[in-house]
Amino acid sequence: MNNLSESNKVLDIFKPTKLGPITLPNGIIKAATSEGRSPEGKVTQALIDFHRGFIEGGTGMTTLAYCAISSEGFAAPGEILMIRENIPGLQKFTQAMHDAGGMVSAQLGHAGPVAHKSITGVQPIAPSRFRNPTSFQLCREVTKEEISKLITQFADAAEVAADAGFDAIELHFGHLYIVSAFFSPWINKRKDEYGGSIENRTRFAKEILLAVKERIKDRVAIIVKISMDDGIRGSIWLDEATETVKILDETKAVDAFELTMGSSVYKQMYLFRGDTDIDGMAATQKGIFKLGVKLFGKKMLGEYPYEDLYMLESARQFQPIVKNAQIILLGGINDYSHLQIAMEHDFSFVALGRALLREPDLVNKLKDKSQIEGRCIHCNKCMFTVYTTTNCVFTKEYATSSKSVI
Repeated sequence: MNNLSESNKVLDIFKPTKLGPITLPNGIIKAATSEGRSPEGKVTQALIDFHRGFIEGGTGMTTLAYCAISSEGFAAPGEILMIRENIPGLQKFTQAMHDAGGMVSAQLGHAGPVAHKSITGVQPIAPSRFRNPTSFQLCREVTKEEISKLITQFADAAEVAADAGFDAIELHFGHLYIVSAFFSPWINKRKDEYGGSIENRTRFAKEILLAVKERIKDRVAIIVKISMDDGIRGSIWLDEATETVKILDETKAVDAFELTMGSSVYKQMYLFRGDTDIDGMAATQKGIFKLGVKLFGKKMLGEYPYEDLYMLESARQFQPIVKNAQIILLGGINDYSHLQIAMEHDFSFVALGRALLREPDLVNKLKDKSQIEGRCIHCNKCMFTVYTTTNCVFTKEYATSSKSVI
């Protein structure tokens, strides 16, 4: 790695950075990490406090996650329902972030095969009939009429976000949630215009993107979070993912792609890397499922060593493909040198997740060089706190804030 002087590119990430129709205070984004602070699907003071910590800590934009486009699309307890009746609370949320000096994005999605009937009250859906190998939930095939409804719901949710004062939206097209599941030949066995070729398997995502763009125009920036590779044999890999991104980029409706990896259906540790917290996952289960996790959890979740910047080389494969949007680098970004490397490789933004859960003020520390390395040890004990209140086990104060709806 080359050492850059203070006058060179690394400092650009701490300067105002344009993203589509908006300008962020800097190029550092808090990545989406489902918070579990909305037991009624509404904004709570705990949710505001959680995100305000990242903005006050120097992050340019924080991402409210996960915002379901419908109650059938929840992935875990305590997530936001992005519907019009929740706008007053969402406006208080965005205003709080703006008052703290930052910007805010809303991650919009539908869990699809990741959903669980115990949370949504309905049978999960997938592109084709499919049994989730982790939850054992049997998903039914979504109909073409329901596909049209989902497209409208994404557009409705995007409009709600714009009306509530969000600066950006992040369309969740990753991790084998409903849209990503259409990309996957492992799940998508359809014989109609939504299955088969990569163009057909990208059709649903493209229709959502265009419907969203038509609805909100340039009121907010549009980010697409999309999986490059999910680590599952016969599912999504770079060769087809680059084709999908090319198709979406050619619409000129995307302001930035946030490139991710892994899935929430199987081999979940492919996304997180590092320690596999079997006890943490077992604690989210009951009865025979708890025992099953203890016996077979590592095989189900997978084991993958942690490496700094572990998505970098895959993400670089997309740079020649993307002509109209910017690219956000995610994955294993934890210290000053990682920001330097991202800038050397011409990424416009970086997104931090676990590092900010551990230290919400890490960006300020990196900027003033009072600290050059993050304290996150990638123990992944935060991974399963999504089923209660997402937090780092070393910063439990975040889990004690009021969950009253405001």
